[in-house]
Amino acid sequence: MNKSALHKISYGLYIISSGQDGKFNGQIGNTMFQVTSDPATIAISINKENYTHELIKLTRKFSVSILSQAAPMTFIGLFGFKSGRDVNKLQNVKTKTGPTGVPIVLDYSIGYLETELMSELDCGTHTIFVGRVVDADVTGNEEPMTYDYYHKVKGGKASKNAPTYIKEDPATKQAQTAPAARYVCSVCGYVYDPVNGDPDSGVAPGTRFEDIPDSWVCPICGAAKAQFEKE
Repeated sequence: MNKSALHKISYGLYIISSGQDGKFNGQIGNTMFQVTSDPATIAISINKENYTHELIKLTRKFSVSILSQAAPMTFIGLFGFKSGRDVNKLQNVKTKTGPTGVPIVLDYSIGYLETELMSELDCGTHTIFVGRVVDADVTGNEEPMTYDYYHKVKGGKASKNAPTYIKEDPATKQAQTAPAARYVCSVCGYVYDPVNGDPDSGVAPGTRFEDIPDSWVCPICGAAKAQFEKE
């Protein structure tokens, strides 16, 4: 079976939030789609190990913020590669609350959906949650962040808990011809490409990895420069 066919499926990039009584969290999600229009319902897929999964099961509600292409990698890294059990991700983030009381992330968001849980489906490592939309609004006019854009332009990778994560075959990786100057984070898999640089962290496009200050860290997970390996 050629699992690379799964990479042809289109996705967006979202922040899924849930919680109550002072216990709140948000995480990056890339699997969200509309199920029906009347009533409006949406479905999301969340890994059972994630703190957000625990909160959705507890509260029976969740919100979805639709990210724009302007979202920096540091912002995506906060919600995608850190655990809400260890970090208060929403502490310095602009949010609002609607009818359900769940925080709705507004930073780098072009729209949001707020839902009450209708049903769920056990899918092994993940649960598919179906929610009825109780509130929604448009908050920006920028282009939405697609998963393809996140990979090809931002240089991002899927976390091991993402529904779309596929462990790379070492033989396939060795057979690929990759630019010698690209470096990969050994912690989260982020690829530093000198063609793109890391503008969010002040590293201009065209900057060789060797020329980046030693104080620079991975924009996704915060790993030190020394933890990068040549691709």
